[in-house]
Amino acid sequence: MLDVRYIAEHAEEVKEAMSHRSGVYDVDKVVDLYSKRKKLLAETEQRKALRNKVSEQIAVIKKNKGNADDLIAEMKELGEEIKKFDDELALVEPALKEAVMSIPNIPHPSVPIGKDDGDNVEVRRYGDPRKADFELKPHWDIGAALNILDPQTAAKISGTRFTVYRGLGARLERAIANFMLDTHTANGYTEILPPFMVNRDSMYGTGQLPKFEEDAFCVKNNGYFLVPTAEVPVTNMHRGEVLDEKDLPIKYCAYTACFRAEAGSAGRDTRGLIRQHQFNKIELVKFAHPSSSMDELESLTRDAESILQKIGLPYRVVCLCTGDTGFSSGKTYDIEVWMPSYGRYVEISSCSNFFDYQARRMNIKFKGANGNEFVHTLNGSGLAVGRTTAAILENFQNKDGSVSVPQVLIPYMGTDIIK
Repeated sequence: MLDVRYIAEHAEEVKEAMSHRSGVYDVDKVVDLYSKRKKLLAETEQRKALRNKVSEQIAVIKKNKGNADDLIAEMKELGEEIKKFDDELALVEPALKEAVMSIPNIPHPSVPIGKDDGDNVEVRRYGDPRKADFELKPHWDIGAALNILDPQTAAKISGTRFTVYRGLGARLERAIANFMLDTHTANGYTEILPPFMVNRDSMYGTGQLPKFEEDAFCVKNNGYFLVPTAEVPVTNMHRGEVLDEKDLPIKYCAYTACFRAEAGSAGRDTRGLIRQHQFNKIELVKFAHPSSSMDELESLTRDAESILQKIGLPYRVVCLCTGDTGFSSGKTYDIEVWMPSYGRYVEISSCSNFFDYQARRMNIKFKGANGNEFVHTLNGSGLAVGRTTAAILENFQNKDGSVSVPQVLIPYMGTDIIK
């Protein structure tokens, strides 16, 4: 979340930033509640100070065998006033917290101003889209023909937007995940295998709650949430901690299954692996010094890109505009892989710098020369495994219906062809 004092003291600046984001945000409500809390605190402290002073006087009077009844009566009335202010504060505090948490991050000055994804700016491309002398099939048809992707059985045992992987399909998914983890750990990331369920505090910490609760799967009997991404458990590993400045940046990579309700996506990408309720992903998470977090965003994005380069998949990188940038993010790059069946690039990773937005929610600081400061948190997919599987099936398909295994995955697969 943003610093409430910063919002109050720079209200017009924050309003201007919010005007370029998608959605409507009530900055004035935050300012009004902050002002009300400040006034209540001042009134309460003033009365408590008076009560302490008079209590000392009463003690002296009693010690000297004097009559302090009038002062005691006054203090009783003062105590009732203090309780009244404390009761008001008990209502204002949570309302202010909720109001602050409803305000998204302020986009970095380098983020292009725009309304939606049509205003995103392409940064670079790698490789050329696949051209073939035969009709390229979509990955769901390839998967069905090779009997490696089975959404029909998944629908029977779970529902729509699930897939059963069979045989070499299951091995390909596992091979991709292992290759990604091996690549990232060789690049200095520490591998984490976190729980796949988290508590409500963790979801608040990374910004999934309260805004995106409808898109989450909640385990009703205990209030846990199935993780929408490994960002949630891994970033919360350091919640409430003070890190050592010399340890920054801290770099983690993690595999999890991810679970999303996909609220509001009815009719979109209903076939194949692109938009599933459950999918596998490797996540990259960094805790960085504020002075170097923008450089860490560039390197994290390059680390995610390296997977596509090693596999040999064409892609592009776009910088999201203000209207398309995620709620908690200050700047985001999307990596989009070429999908022949779509005839366009499709997102396979989002790499974001949240600055101190998440760290402020989770109270994650580092001990530096100037005392304790909030760290900057970053994360990005490195990559979405299912979408990588889909991209490989489409970009490496052969005329006879088989799929060539990318060179870097052959040691993991034990074969160079899926047929």
